[in-house]
Amino acid sequence: MGLPLEEELRAERHRLITTLELLPDEQFEAGPTLCTEWSPRDVLGHLMAVDRPLTTYLPYGPFLHAANRAQVARARRLGRGHLMERARIWADQPSLTSRIGAAVTLGDLAIHHQDIVRGLGLHRDLPAAVPTFILWDGAMLSLTTNLRVLRYRVVPTDGYPAVGARSPSAPKVRGPREALGLWLAGRDAVTDDLVFT
Repeated sequence: MGLPLEEELRAERHRLITTLELLPDEQFEAGPTLCTEWSPRDVLGHLMAVDRPLTTYLPYGPFLHAANRAQVARARRLGRGHLMERARIWADQPSLTSRIGAAVTLGDLAIHHQDIVRGLGLHRDLPAAVPTFILWDGAMLSLTTNLRVLRYRVVPTDGYPAVGARSPSAPKVRGPREALGLWLAGRDAVTDDLVFT
């Protein structure tokens, strides 16, 4: 019997691989994403490295951005075919740390998948649970970056309870869970999908 969310984690990894396999080389290598400094291949390189936190992050201590840059640089040294071959193994065999922390790693994965999809002007149908993981992860990221989740009452319009600031005077932001989660995570490109009051 697997750990909670383990199969959903594998499924979302395979959905990401399907998205990437459909991209022409130019988009895969240099297409825009909502992670403005990263191409789709860079996003993949980052996500794959998260499976190895002891070797990926520990050497960099609190300097997460330096660790992320190093991950991306390593992935850039691989040809597309080799990188995608490794990605299929990564999708099938998540590390123990990723499986144990699937509630977090799944949200990060789904946010980055949307970074690619939205950055390239594409669309995908989201499985029912994925927008909730995006919202949760966006709220967690907001606590360590922009504090939006503390300053705004975040009101999903697709059947999920409001989160964030509880003060009656707090400004409200409404929209679907996916867009709210991306906005909380700092992706301002999604603001057209939201209503601020």
